[in-house]
Amino acid sequence: MLSMEETYRAHSQTVYRYLLSLTRNAELSEELTQETFYQAIKSAERYDGSCKVSTWLCAIAKNVLMSYRRKNAPTQPLEEIPGTAESPEEAALAGAGRIGIIKKLHALDGELREVMYLRLFGGLSFREIGDILSRTENWARVTYYRGKEKLKKELEADGYEA
Repeated sequence: MLSMEETYRAHSQTVYRYLLSLTRNAELSEELTQETFYQAIKSAERYDGSCKVSTWLCAIAKNVLMSYRRKNAPTQPLEEIPGTAESPEEAALAGAGRIGIIKKLHALDGELREVMYLRLFGGLSFREIGDILSRTENWARVTYYRGKEKLKKELEADGYEA
């Protein structure tokens, strides 16, 4: 395994973007990224090489986030999604009412929801999503397409034009 400094340089952005996709909060994501690497240092001897380092770090990040959420009840309102609409998906988010779409995203099943969050809010590539979820790039791409089609049908059923 690489030194922790090299590991941090190589994977900190992936961990940060993963956390950002789950929290939609840049400051919190930075803090949790630091905590993730602290926990990785503490448990480095348990890394057995059976998965990619990025997958191992994202698993730690998910546990760090769950711990944070247990300790800090969600009392803050959902903030608006930053950025401008650059893709068709982001245009739909901007045009159809973000809160309604986010509610529909949240209602999706586990891995489908996670793929959609990682792609839409985290801006991760399909390869990165596949790595994080221990799946293939193609699986991530197909899952995202299915999620997008499901959302499109639900939005059309609610009267939005897709």
